[in-house]
Amino acid sequence: MNVTKLIKVFRTRQKLYQRDPVLFAKEVVGYEADTWQADTLRDLADPDCRRVSVRSGQGVGKTATEAVALLWFLSCFPFARVVATAPTRQQLNDVLWSEIAKWQAKSPMLNAILRWTKTYVFMTGMEKRWFAVARTATKPENMQGFHEENMLFIVDEASGVAEPIMEAILGTLSGPNNKLLLCGNPTKTSGTFYDSHTNAKIRPLYRSRRVSSRDVARTDKENIEMLERRYGKESNVVRVRVDGEFPLQEDDVFIPIHLLERSIKTDYEPRENPLSLQIGVDVARFGDDKTVISYRVDEKIEFWQKRHGQDTMTTADKVIELGELLVKRYGWKYKIPVCVDDGGVGGGVVDRLTRVKRNDPERFKWMEVMRIQFGKRIKHRNYHDTTTYMMGVLRKLLEDYEDDGTPKPVEIILPNDDDLIGQLSSRKYSMTEQSKQKVESKDEMKKRNLPSPDEADSVLLCVIPVRLKDNPKGGTKE
Repeated sequence: MNVTKLIKVFRTRQKLYQRDPVLFAKEVVGYEADTWQADTLRDLADPDCRRVSVRSGQGVGKTATEAVALLWFLSCFPFARVVATAPTRQQLNDVLWSEIAKWQAKSPMLNAILRWTKTYVFMTGMEKRWFAVARTATKPENMQGFHEENMLFIVDEASGVAEPIMEAILGTLSGPNNKLLLCGNPTKTSGTFYDSHTNAKIRPLYRSRRVSSRDVARTDKENIEMLERRYGKESNVVRVRVDGEFPLQEDDVFIPIHLLERSIKTDYEPRENPLSLQIGVDVARFGDDKTVISYRVDEKIEFWQKRHGQDTMTTADKVIELGELLVKRYGWKYKIPVCVDDGGVGGGVVDRLTRVKRNDPERFKWMEVMRIQFGKRIKHRNYHDTTTYMMGVLRKLLEDYEDDGTPKPVEIILPNDDDLIGQLSSRKYSMTEQSKQKVESKDEMKKRNLPSPDEADSVLLCVIPVRLKDNPKGGTKE
């Protein structure tokens, strides 16, 4: 069928598609919606519904739902305007906008009537009047200035959007067919997204849905079982990432999960010439524990290797391999702190690295081995021991407000890793008789049937402040 006939067929069914986006998804996009996706799309088409809010676990297909909703509204309503937003460029451009491009490309009809660019999708010949646009939710001004009879706002990862921006979006929706779709993992127990599901006064203004990863065929059930077995069904990592439930407010958890999720979803622009590098090595003590090697480049932490049953010689060799890779990649001419858990068998890794450097100081001049002991008592105004101190450093880097209440950007970007989030979000603390904070030890966590915090401890070794002589770069400032 040629383009003219395609458009003619579409126009004859346009009114029907306006009322039935599920049919549009099937016939035009070629997308077969799940039950929850179909219900959500029908909510958007309901004339009596202005606002839809969906909280969900991971992997349920919310991005595809948002993409179909955008293409449906843009195609079916005259002179429509659609604004898609998310807290980060990565989530908006690399995830949502690329999903839109994928489904448009699969549809001969949409290819005939729409044109796609990196930030715009518009009706052919009407770029300035009939379009969808991607705007990052970083400031309220990005959400203002949109007025049209037919308008849809799609807010992805809505739990992470700041309130002034949500207020700007809500203030824009004043037209007769102005709609709002909020979607995301429920990471935060405050704000518009939270209120749309829990506030007795606000919730009636929304069609609110919860979608559990357990109930969707496409999700990884083995991973769900693993998370539940390791951290418990009522742990916050399972509640948020699996069940689509808001986290429990646990006063004795040292780092709230919403700070961890915010960090993971923060945009990162790597520097060509980094300002600092650091390596963290948590060495396995027991059979079920993992040896985890991670590294930090400026604000960004990545895992290099996780291994069960790795001997100290192999671990040391892997650390050397990583260090030499970083030196080559960045043309690094300074020392790199290699912070190793010195407890138990970790001492063997330290000894091996120290011996290697002593035998070939020129080759390994980049390596500065740092012995770190977890749980060692320290003299500090707020923290009882070294583990709590490192957790305190990490928490400070993650916090979203300064001590005086002013908003603060994320200062460390964590890997998106289920085990890491589970370990950090479940670690509790208590107050000592000296009124100092003390996080629970590995042994205490295991008594609560939690796994060893191997990933978490490796990350802590990447953020502990170290002081290196004659080194203007490398490591973190103390």
